[in-house]
Amino acid sequence: MTSHEPSLDWHPEAPATLANPFPVFSRMRDEDPCHWSPRLRSWVLTRYSDIKSMCLDKDGVSSDRLRPFFASLPSAEASRIAEITRYLALWMVFKDPPEHTRLRRLTGKVFSTRAMQAMRPKVEQIAERLLNELGERDQFDLLADYAGPLPCLVIMAMLGVPAEDMAEVKRLSDEIALFIGSSRTSAEKYDTAEAATREMALFFQGLIADRRRAPRDDALSELAQLRDGDDAFTEDELIATCILMLFAGHETTTNHIANGMLALMRFPDQMQRLRADPGLAPAAVEELLRYDGPSGAQVRIIKQTQQLHGKTLEPGQRVFMMLNAANRDPLAYADPDQLDLSRDGVPHLAFGFGGHICLGFPLARTEGCVALPALIGRYAQLEPMAEPEWINSLVFRGMKALPVAARRA
Repeated sequence: MTSHEPSLDWHPEAPATLANPFPVFSRMRDEDPCHWSPRLRSWVLTRYSDIKSMCLDKDGVSSDRLRPFFASLPSAEASRIAEITRYLALWMVFKDPPEHTRLRRLTGKVFSTRAMQAMRPKVEQIAERLLNELGERDQFDLLADYAGPLPCLVIMAMLGVPAEDMAEVKRLSDEIALFIGSSRTSAEKYDTAEAATREMALFFQGLIADRRRAPRDDALSELAQLRDGDDAFTEDELIATCILMLFAGHETTTNHIANGMLALMRFPDQMQRLRADPGLAPAAVEELLRYDGPSGAQVRIIKQTQQLHGKTLEPGQRVFMMLNAANRDPLAYADPDQLDLSRDGVPHLAFGFGGHICLGFPLARTEGCVALPALIGRYAQLEPMAEPEWINSLVFRGMKALPVAARRA
């Protein structure tokens, strides 16, 4: 970098950056691939090879970022988020081995790849019902009317949560997301997320008690009765896992479907390829996840001092691994800013990588493979009606709404 060039000053919450973070990611990759952000008081990684290596690092970094945070809070503040501390600290995504290994093994007995792929007929049924409800409308909100309800209804069906509770479940999930994904913390957000966590825990306590009295053919019944030799979930682990599965099972997939459709609308030649050949869906889903995936970042805590690009990362420091920046790295992909549904190459990092790769990725892939071709098969034309407003989050990459103009096929 020459002396007259401005140093990197990253404002992740700026509306223009939220709408299109990729130019600043490109500068970071080129000029400062291990960037110290004074705003976040954290390191920020943007290169594919660095992020993949850190995802695979079992010794030098930790995923346990909540417990140190909770421990650092003054007692008055800690007591305000007692339920968040109680349940979210038990989420496997915030655990290291051997705790992570144990929780993932138990959960994986119910949420197996086979069980998730077996949901495909249900996904198809829900997609068709939502499209039929749109009827002859030539304008609708793709998020509120399709991308939002579809994965929510799917994970609720898999768990065995009544479909009529969808609006309440969505509200509580969105309020918990304020704590998980916001780039700025505030007392109001903490209070909202705390109340939502308490409500969600009570909701699942009732459903679990019901399944113990009268088991059904659903994942909730299986989780409630799960045994692995002498091992089983504690009551708090069971509730925490149910909250995680419901939350993770739709928040990111909603963004995957919506972000994917926006990308297809911006590359109409690629949308036409998928419309003409729905068999392209599996490859299309992978490319759309790479191009503008639903997870902005994963976070790690440094455990062992390490050097990276001339910087010293010290124990206790946070690292934001910017997954979407890695997925546009020209060292990993040719013409990374182009959408190419038949792209071949290294695996994208949208689901993470290694031991912490998203447990639900087979379900997310299935939902994308059904939802996207079903929608563009129903409409001859789909166009965004305005530039969308993006949610202010580092961890989640998604829009608040996506109004579209549509013409039936």
